[in-house]
Amino acid sequence: MAHFSLRLRNKIRIGSGNTVEIGEKTRIRYCDIHVTGSGNKLVFKDGANLKGVCIELDGNDCTLIIGKDCVIGENCFISCRERGTQLTIGDNCMFSRNVKVMTSDGHNILKQDQRINPAKSIHIGDNVWLADNVTVLKGASIGNGSVVGINSTLTKSINQNVVAVGNPARVIQEGSTWENELTY
Repeated sequence: MAHFSLRLRNKIRIGSGNTVEIGEKTRIRYCDIHVTGSGNKLVFKDGANLKGVCIELDGNDCTLIIGKDCVIGENCFISCRERGTQLTIGDNCMFSRNVKVMTSDGHNILKQDQRINPAKSIHIGDNVWLADNVTVLKGASIGNGSVVGINSTLTKSINQNVVAVGNPARVIQEGSTWENELTY
């Protein structure tokens, strides 16, 4: 576990019965982190770099993992909610500004007194780039090496090494790769 200092102006609230793991050389600055409920686990792997991000883990037995050397930009919102959901972000991912990733709609929608919008886990592979204002909704998975373009909303899973754009996002190119040349 890395040494973690609260002097970096983070707002952190972690309820009892929850765990947080912070890897070596992880940078968390100006973030708002809330872990409520019980049995939840939040993991920042080695070298993760977050600035101005809001993270919520709200439920029971949920897991949120941010992979090695990920860069997550300002005003991103990462939410893993309800019971037993998982939100995993692979290694070497880059999320630009204003990205939203949510395992839940946040409110129940009922039809004949039965809920029709349960929470669903999200898996984001390694080396994924989410451009400005991308939204990834519950149940979506993103394959390794993929790119989701500006202002896109991902409602379904996409394969590896594709480019997807639009609202809802659709694959426009296959067999693509991208390189993360940004340094902070």
